[in-house]
Amino acid sequence: MNAERMFFTRLSLEQATAEAVAEYRATRMAGLPRVFDLGCGIGGDSLSLARRTSVVSVDHDRITLSLLQANAGALSLASRVDFVLADLRRVAWRFPPGSGALFDPSRRMAGRRARSVEAYDPPLSLLWQWLPSLESLVAKVSPGVRIEEIQHFDCEIEFISLQGELKEAALWFGSLRSARRRATLLPGPHSFTADDDPELAITSPRRFLYEPDAAILRSGLVRPLGMSLGAAQIDATIAYLTSDTLFQSPFVRAYRVLDVMPFGLKRVRAYLRARGVGKVTVKKRGSAVDTERFSQSLRLRGEGEASLVLTRVAGSKVALVVEPIPPQGEGPETRQGSQATSDVRP
Repeated sequence: MNAERMFFTRLSLEQATAEAVAEYRATRMAGLPRVFDLGCGIGGDSLSLARRTSVVSVDHDRITLSLLQANAGALSLASRVDFVLADLRRVAWRFPPGSGALFDPSRRMAGRRARSVEAYDPPLSLLWQWLPSLESLVAKVSPGVRIEEIQHFDCEIEFISLQGELKEAALWFGSLRSARRRATLLPGPHSFTADDDPELAITSPRRFLYEPDAAILRSGLVRPLGMSLGAAQIDATIAYLTSDTLFQSPFVRAYRVLDVMPFGLKRVRAYLRARGVGKVTVKKRGSAVDTERFSQSLRLRGEGEASLVLTRVAGSKVALVVEPIPPQGEGPETRQGSQATSDVRP
């Protein structure tokens, strides 16, 4: 889209769907003959959908609907969109056969994030009124949604990250559902799906450490991903994977493990000073340490640099000295796994 030709309000722009996410979702819905965008706002999703199918855009706010109409006209898409001013809670909707819908409730109330799906506007439970008459339905929810609030729905749960940042979550119903859980990384798209949650071996860190993408973490797919990589976990409660083989996968960030030691400020300080390290990057998972304060407490002097991971291995606190590996590097010890394909199921 050409943002210079678009019309927004500040609030509507803040809540608008990222274009890359809207385009990805519209691609998944492209086979539907008509899609109802229920709670369309300024229409980031409506405009992406209109490039692929007929759209009915519904919102209760006259101003945002007018902005969508203007933007659709600017992009020569107005003929593919019907604009409906209506309150979703007050209309008994009848959907034509074969139709799909995208439900996008507001997840902010008075500038604050809603803490429950029933605090959305409208609440997520409104889905029950529509599901019987729709071929397919997609409902957007907060990426921080509590899984126990949505696990009773018979749907696919997808978490989406954009350039490593967790952006959205969506529930896919009907003909568009293809798995129980899905993690999708953009750009790409790269998707990893699984229905089961296998057990992984627990081992001490091997030659390489893997940090799964935020979408993998949030979708609970760490262990299925580890199984597909042939990797193990370093702790049953920690979302780090490890292997003696270097995999190039979009779903993980890889580190070479240089050293492992029991955690302790004095021990780590002595180790780094002995190697002339003056600058350190500290990451943590499963550790209560304040990384900024810890870095300052090291009081390092030197020209060298190092990366530390503060975590647990089989329940014990450890410090890992690691070296980040560029994502596209292909060395003699690298094996390209099937997990790098666009859609993966173990």
